[in-house]
Amino acid sequence: MSGWANHPLLMERRREFLASPMHALTMAETLALAEQAMRERKPLHHTVVNVAKLINMGKNDELREDVATADLINVDGKGVLWGARLCGITLPERVAGIDIMTGLFALCAKKGFRPYLLGAEQSVLDAVEARLAAEYGLTIAGMQDGYFKLEQEAEIVAAINASGADCLFVAMPTPRKERFLKRYRDVLRPSFVMGVGGSFDVYGGKVKRAPKLVQALGMEWLFRVLQEPRRLWRRYYETNTAYAGLLWREYRRHRTQGERQKIAG
Repeated sequence: MSGWANHPLLMERRREFLASPMHALTMAETLALAEQAMRERKPLHHTVVNVAKLINMGKNDELREDVATADLINVDGKGVLWGARLCGITLPERVAGIDIMTGLFALCAKKGFRPYLLGAEQSVLDAVEARLAAEYGLTIAGMQDGYFKLEQEAEIVAAINASGADCLFVAMPTPRKERFLKRYRDVLRPSFVMGVGGSFDVYGGKVKRAPKLVQALGMEWLFRVLQEPRRLWRRYYETNTAYAGLLWREYRRHRTQGERQKIAG
């Protein structure tokens, strides 16, 4: 059992929506837990849930287990946030993975922690490293692009551990990053470990992030589709349609349950 399983805040804020666990935490609370993990050298495995991941969890038992066994599960996505609230689950705010990552970069610079960057293209990693040096004067523990084979993983994990990194950011797609982190969870030495998907691409300047207003309106997914329509339109169409159906059924179940409780009361 994880050393975080009985943490008072995580126990109090654990919720479940559409069969997925998640934690009702703010960004500040999330960063404080990450800092505690690195300060105390107490390994914490972090993940996020969004609409696409919720849908894929329903079709992939391994992915569902990977998410469910994480120590800290943030809600990354307005669709999940609004859907959960619609069904009576109180969540304070969206805590996006990319915002956690950038918040932790600043924390590392302030507290003297060192991050390791794993995933994405080498040119993107170089851009991220350069920006970290320019903005924070931050020196990373190491980096490795995401174009490696399964038989190279043990060597890469050894390099991560030898680097002395305090935190590890894994920029690989779902479910590859979840499988990697689950496979080496008990071996990796960085105290805070999280998957960041395509966040290096954004931070390194390869891909633009949606403006704040578009994010607030819950339309960041559409902004991404417009940037890469051929690659993304079908994926978002399928996951958003599936989510709408799941949410409608869950909302009806919630309404029916509420009406029965009123009658019984």
